Amino acid sequence: MKKIISALIILIISLCAIYCAPKKETNKNEVIVWTLQMSDFSDYMNGVIKDFEKENPEIKIKWIDVPFSEGEKRTLASVLSDNPPDLINLNPDFTATLAQKGALSEIDKNKTIQFNQGILKSLEYNGKLYSIPWYATSAVTIYNKNLIEKAGVKVPKTYEEIGEIAPLIKQKTGTYVFLPNITENDTMLKILNKYGVNSADTITSNTSVQVFEFFKTLYAKDLIPKESVTQTHREALEKYMSGNIVLFQAGANFLTMIKENAPSIYKVTDVAPQITGKLGQNDFSLMNFIIPLKAKHKDEALKFALFLTNEQNQLKIAKLTNVIATNNKALQDDFYTKYDESDLMAKARIISARQLDRVEPVFQSSRNQKDINNLINTAVQQVLLNKADTKTILEKTAKNWGMIK
Repeated sequence: MKKIISALIILIISLCAIYCAPKKETNKNEVIVWTLQMSDFSDYMNGVIKDFEKENPEIKIKWIDVPFSEGEKRTLASVLSDNPPDLINLNPDFTATLAQKGALSEIDKNKTIQFNQGILKSLEYNGKLYSIPWYATSAVTIYNKNLIEKAGVKVPKTYEEIGEIAPLIKQKTGTYVFLPNITENDTMLKILNKYGVNSADTITSNTSVQVFEFFKTLYAKDLIPKESVTQTHREALEKYMSGNIVLFQAGANFLTMIKENAPSIYKVTDVAPQITGKLGQNDFSLMNFIIPLKAKHKDEALKFALFLTNEQNQLKIAKLTNVIATNNKALQDDFYTKYDESDLMAKARIISARQLDRVEPVFQSSRNQKDINNLINTAVQQVLLNKADTKTILEKTAKNWGMIK
């Protein structure tokens, strides 16, 4: 009997230890954040997270860095599930695709007044905002001073001026004016936007035909490399570093690559504002954050996104990477307004930042943007290779563009 009583006492004590002990609180405010290819800047990210958690002890951030090549695939799978991350770093093109599918939470515009308004406008989809801008790049014209001087020309400001100096550069230096990577991603669409061509309705306009004919003429007269039909900015960079082209349009960060891989070319390199079109505005590239519709901690995710993109944190990441902040106060800092003439990368950064003051009408990503890009890039190749009359090619392009849903 004593043994039975002892066993019962032990059982009661054990059950009490399990059920009567104070339960460990589960953190209901753990915000899961995905970034793209930011592992090299883990000290920065961990520092921001630490500062945020100190200010917001009720919120814990779980940061996961995703390889760039897997970003879209993993994001799509996650937003279709019932347990997506709370905040995801994406590009605007894929953001527009997810917005069209109704997979994203709308962002209150009243909470985004800290950002450059032109950039915000580029992120709108059907007049609504579904993302927070993180950082931008705006291409500058990187050019070879020696070749410009040898050709006896001025650095061009517009595409029309490129057409004027291209023959002189070829004649006097034996090089090409530039390699326009016009069949890469949305490059041609951004050029067309500088002329007010940005829809299926305007792609057949006289202005659009003239822009396509401009590149066709350069190609036919061997004033741009034959590889312009297929090659990307990577090949353009290689040609610039080998002294085979005079101009290269890219973000300020590419100067570091030139300095490291072609120091002799870097010594004769300078920078100028990017090439513009008839409307005079500049284009830019952007990375942003989205909050999935099924995210469990939307308010906390937005709070962290706004903290990550405040003035101080934007300046920190900009100084680490040479990207452009999207926060207005950060853009007014000396980092974006003053530079020493001998500091070429600082000069490029400041030119890039100033270009954000002139971005409207902005190029806006559309649903099925990749399909539209492919249509335009196919049209460019057909025009340059003279497969048919330019107007005919563009009429077919407009028809196919209109069918994209």
